[in-house]
Amino acid sequence: MLESLKKFFKNLTLEKEEDKRFSVDDERLAVAALMFHIIAVDGEIEQQELDQFKRVLQQQYELDEEDTKELMQLAKQRDDEAVDLYGFTSILKRKLEPEQRLKVIEALWEMVFADGSVHEFEDNTVWRVAELLGVSSRDRMLLKQKVAHRKIGSDPSI
Repeated sequence: MLESLKKFFKNLTLEKEEDKRFSVDDERLAVAALMFHIIAVDGEIEQQELDQFKRVLQQQYELDEEDTKELMQLAKQRDDEAVDLYGFTSILKRKLEPEQRLKVIEALWEMVFADGSVHEFEDNTVWRVAELLGVSSRDRMLLKQKVAHRKIGSDPSI
């Protein structure tokens, strides 16, 4: 009897998981949750940050409008539920090659610079994520400079 109940509940959760385009251990969801965390960590989420969030997700993962909206909503939900960053970074460390992890850090810097300023909480969060992903301080800073130069070139007010 107990085994049949376990099987029943397991099948229920599997069916729910299959209905979703982004599973809990999907690296796209982990990256998106980290990106959302970056734009929310300073206590203010500005429209330009949300626009950049959407743009980066669409470009990085070649998503259509519907999938992008779903991923953004799930990312916010996962970030709200998270107690730390390890849950996201452990997925990424397990699934991504070192070069792909650099792309994650670059995407996080895109979120940091989206509103035109670098808040100390944002900078600190990128540092912690980079450490958890095994990205060196040198690479983290080079990526910061790369994104900053790209932003300064496109927006002289930064």
